[in-house]
Amino acid sequence: MMEEEEFEFTEDLEAILHLTPEVQLAIEQVFPSQDPLDRADFNAVEYINTLFPTEQSLANIDDVVNKIRLKIRRLDDDIRTVVRGQTNVGQDGRQALEEAQIAIQQLFGKIKDIKDKAEKSEQMVKEITRDIKQLDHAKRHLTTSITTLNHLHMLAGGVDSLEAMTRKRQYGEVANLLQGVVNVLEHFQKYMGIPQIRQLSERVKAAQSELGTQILADFEEAFPAQGSKRPGGPSNVLRDACLVANVLDPRIKQEIIKKFIRQHLSEYLVLFQENQDVAWLDKIDRRYAWIKRQLVDYEEKYGRMFPEEWCMTERIAVEFCHITKVELAKVMRTRAKEIEVKLLLFAIQRTTNFEGLLAKRFTGCTLTDTPGQQKRPNSPLDQTNPFLEDDPGEDAGSEKDEDLAKPRKPKAPDNPFHGIISKCFEPHLYVYIESQDKNLGELIDRFVADFRAQGPPKAGTEEGGAVLPSCADLFVYYKKCMVQCSHLSTGEPMIALTTIFQKFLREYAWKILSGNLPKSSSNSGGLTITSLLKEKEGYEAAKFNVDELCLICSILSTAEYCLATTQQLEEKLKEKVDKVLVERINLTGEMDTFSTVISNSIQLLVQDLDAACDPALSAMSKMPWQSVEHVGDQSPYVTSIIMHIKQNVPIIRDNLASTRKYFTQFCIKFTNSFIPKFINHLFRCKPISMVGAEQLLLDTHSLKTVLLDLPSIGSQVLRKAPASYTKIVVKGMTRAEMILKVVMAPHEPPVVFVDNYIKLLADGNPETFQKILDMKGLKRSEQSSMLELFRQRLPTPPSGSDSGPSLSFSAPTPEQESSRIRKLEKLIKKRL
Repeated sequence: MMEEEEFEFTEDLEAILHLTPEVQLAIEQVFPSQDPLDRADFNAVEYINTLFPTEQSLANIDDVVNKIRLKIRRLDDDIRTVVRGQTNVGQDGRQALEEAQIAIQQLFGKIKDIKDKAEKSEQMVKEITRDIKQLDHAKRHLTTSITTLNHLHMLAGGVDSLEAMTRKRQYGEVANLLQGVVNVLEHFQKYMGIPQIRQLSERVKAAQSELGTQILADFEEAFPAQGSKRPGGPSNVLRDACLVANVLDPRIKQEIIKKFIRQHLSEYLVLFQENQDVAWLDKIDRRYAWIKRQLVDYEEKYGRMFPEEWCMTERIAVEFCHITKVELAKVMRTRAKEIEVKLLLFAIQRTTNFEGLLAKRFTGCTLTDTPGQQKRPNSPLDQTNPFLEDDPGEDAGSEKDEDLAKPRKPKAPDNPFHGIISKCFEPHLYVYIESQDKNLGELIDRFVADFRAQGPPKAGTEEGGAVLPSCADLFVYYKKCMVQCSHLSTGEPMIALTTIFQKFLREYAWKILSGNLPKSSSNSGGLTITSLLKEKEGYEAAKFNVDELCLICSILSTAEYCLATTQQLEEKLKEKVDKVLVERINLTGEMDTFSTVISNSIQLLVQDLDAACDPALSAMSKMPWQSVEHVGDQSPYVTSIIMHIKQNVPIIRDNLASTRKYFTQFCIKFTNSFIPKFINHLFRCKPISMVGAEQLLLDTHSLKTVLLDLPSIGSQVLRKAPASYTKIVVKGMTRAEMILKVVMAPHEPPVVFVDNYIKLLADGNPETFQKILDMKGLKRSEQSSMLELFRQRLPTPPSGSDSGPSLSFSAPTPEQESSRIRKLEKLIKKRL
């Protein structure tokens, strides 16, 4: 019972003495100790083992026990002293609290005393500085009064002088004085309630009004209305009057500028009236020559009269442009039927040249609405694509083809005067669009005539398989039209020109490309075994000759060039046209048209080579495979197929050297067409003996080897065929080899034969199995039992999967098949 109580007491003590890690860490920081007994993770067993590490150390166990008992006794004494010291803690705490309260009361008394003394000191300072503050206010008021009186004196004197100088027209002195008076008057804005100040302000306003009226009258007198004679030159009075106008209401300055420019251009309105002969577009140069003379005359006579910041020369030129734009629009509306494209382009060119001259001479600071031009990113140069080159800085009409090869030039800054006159031609640009429609139609007709006259590119020359030069000519012309039209307008006319471009891109694709593709004849003669055996090396069974193959490749390369260049054309048009019209630029349909031409060209090449191989495949299916007695070299039909491949493919590859990806497409399409056809003819070879099947297997391996080397056949440079192409060939021809291996396998016992078929071919279609049985030459009764067994041995497809004739068995790898073929070849050689 006592042991249980001691155990419970020990547990309670351990629970009470268990401290959190944070508390333990705090204790260690306050009372650092190296004694293992003070550690939180103290372990009695480890501690004892430390004291007595060996059996020999137990000899001094009595000394250790005595030391521990002494240490315990000291700890008990320390605890007892601490406990006794806590008996008087309550009384000591109350005494300390009372002493603290007394000290606080004393502190409050001292603070109150200090506060009272501070208030007394502040009052004494106020009494001492009272007189000084009054003097400071008096000084400030006096200074303000003196300054105001000086300003008032200056204002009164200035107003008197201003009125006197105004009457005497002393504008030079008035200009400086008026600005000073206006500045001084601003200081009296808060004193307008005083009658005298208000009276002075009204006198200043009256003087300003009188000055304005007087200066306008002086200018009216110096520059009378139309019909009066101009004076010889400006006077100093008017020059000073302009300086005064800078200080007056801005409307005075605007009125002076307006009247002077109107008077200066009055002669222009008379000389180039709508009914005058010189007003028509063919004499538009005279308009610009007249204003050039007028600007020179102004600089000589009146250049120093107006302040430089008024930009009077530019203002005259800008007003001339506005008047010219209105007058040209009016005369073109009246005589719209007389506008021809050459005349329109002549007028536009001369106008844009004049606008460019203005941009070189003036900054455009007087223009309120400056037409901005969109900045376009620079694209890298390309030797053949005109839309990958920089836009020419000169007029497109005078640009030459050889200019396209020049290095790029830095772009000129935007012209703020662009369109200031030439915008008036925009409603009549339909004449230009119609002309381009006609010109492009004639260009296409010329391309057709040149192609008929010169004929297709000849084989064996540098032209063979090259891009037709007509397409480069077409796109260079497109670029010239686009640049020219962008100088004329970037709005609706650009959309109309884009429509014309689309129309003739389609016509080029139809008339030049698709229209010149050779026509494939449908009649194909059959070849017998005898004819194949007698076939000479130079015999060509292909329906297209070498020149026709070169033509197809050339059309394919041209279509690819047109496809890429049309994409660039679309991007350039979107850069040129206004942002709000970008969505209406879409040449996807035309790009699809060229893609169709490419696809048709590849299909034509595939059909040609495919048709060349057809007689050989037909001859293969007609051979008596049951009567073959021994296995020899490859059969004549294989030699014929290989010959046609070696004749056609190198020609196609060499002519498609610039479009490698389309040559790869040709190889893939031919393989996808040839292999199924070969397997189909393989099924027609029936019945087949064991030796015949071995010969067919050898032929199939030969064809597989040729097809794997098809992309580089006949080439001096050996290039590895693309992985995608190799995969197609291996998959298709391996199936043909598996068919022959099944045919070679004995049909007894039937279960083994059926399982072998399912394993090798992975085809659950009964029709295919039926063809295999026909190739083996089995009777109908045997075939029926075989078919029934085949249906029974077919594995059940997993639930949820689509049931179909084909099964997903793992086919042998190409390495395994190659090993099997080598074994078969060795067997054949032994028999031979």
